[in-house]
Amino acid sequence: MRVPVTVYLGLGSNLGDRLNHLQQAVEQLQAHPEIRVTRVSSIYETVPVGPVEQPDFLNMVVAAETTLSPEELLSAVQEIEQRLHRVRTIRWGPRTLDIDILLYGERVLRQEGLTLPHPRMEERAFVLIPLLEVAGNLRIPGSGATVQARLEAAPDRSGVRKTPYRMNLTPVVG
Repeated sequence: MRVPVTVYLGLGSNLGDRLNHLQQAVEQLQAHPEIRVTRVSSIYETVPVGPVEQPDFLNMVVAAETTLSPEELLSAVQEIEQRLHRVRTIRWGPRTLDIDILLYGERVLRQEGLTLPHPRMEERAFVLIPLLEVAGNLRIPGSGATVQARLEAAPDRSGVRKTPYRMNLTPVVG
């Protein structure tokens, strides 16, 4: 039996009912037999990153424990994205749902299709602000920098606005 690992996932949506997409994603993560959501951040509205004109995102970070390997977790979150109609057509384009594995315990991994920690998270305030909220000021594996230090250096802090929305986190019984 595998020992549970603490993971942090970044969730974002900028198409359709953004809040509902995030809520459904959290519910589907929680319903997975090998994922237990432990904390959810506040929800932030953020200006999109990249060259494509598109609506603002709602973003949040989820802390969870899982017995899945990094590759199995990636497969699980991609299945959730597909169930919520994620279409991958334009890099950094609009999407109903995006789930990124930000951190997988202390693991540093670089392989085709999966890099841990997430390769751009340390530059993005829309990831670092909610990550700091759920993870505290932890050190980022590989770089050794703290979340707070990276947030202070992030170039896009002004584009992140806390919303009044709250995520319902219903414990799974069973």
